[in-house]
Amino acid sequence: MFTGLIQSKGVFKNLLGGADAAVIDIACPPWPGTPLSLGESVATQGVCLTVSAVRDGGFSADVLPETLKRTALGKLKTGAAVNLERALRLSDRLGGHIVTGHIDGTGKTESVATTGRDRVMRVSCPVGIMRCIVLKGSVALDGVSLTVSALSDTWFEVCVIPTTWRETSLSERAPGDAVSIETDILGRYAERFVSTKQTGNLTLDKLLSAGF
Repeated sequence: MFTGLIQSKGVFKNLLGGADAAVIDIACPPWPGTPLSLGESVATQGVCLTVSAVRDGGFSADVLPETLKRTALGKLKTGAAVNLERALRLSDRLGGHIVTGHIDGTGKTESVATTGRDRVMRVSCPVGIMRCIVLKGSVALDGVSLTVSALSDTWFEVCVIPTTWRETSLSERAPGDAVSIETDILGRYAERFVSTKQTGNLTLDKLLSAGF
């Protein structure tokens, strides 16, 4: 689990391998306190990855075919900034929202506008993802915890404060760029519950007779 509060910015070096097996190589400064270790989880651009190698100045992680298909990792260019967050500890403050690092899919940056000191990003995405996005709800874009400020049937907007803009890779997004989207996990469960066809024998009459 993660919070969506980015702890460090790394640099994408390369993605080696093909559709069946790939390894991502990330350069990053030494982590303050406890260094990265083999086998731990690091959210990279919002994607939960397992560290497979650690070296001075960075780490590597295996990337599944499903991950490449569902996220924007495969579209990164060498030298691109990437958001990094280590897994949440039970003693940590939950300053953002509950983020799993399991991406729902990708969206497209439609626009980035300046409003006062903040940026307003508009992102379009498939209807299936939009069903789990609500006004004033939480959403993670490339791993960054943000609040939905406006939405339609096909797009939503988020406001990005200067600190977040400066300290994350969102500042590199331009119209047409892909972003990895993770909707609120609670919204996912709610959408699944209401959309699943009920096949049991529960009826309104039975609920009323039981005192509900």
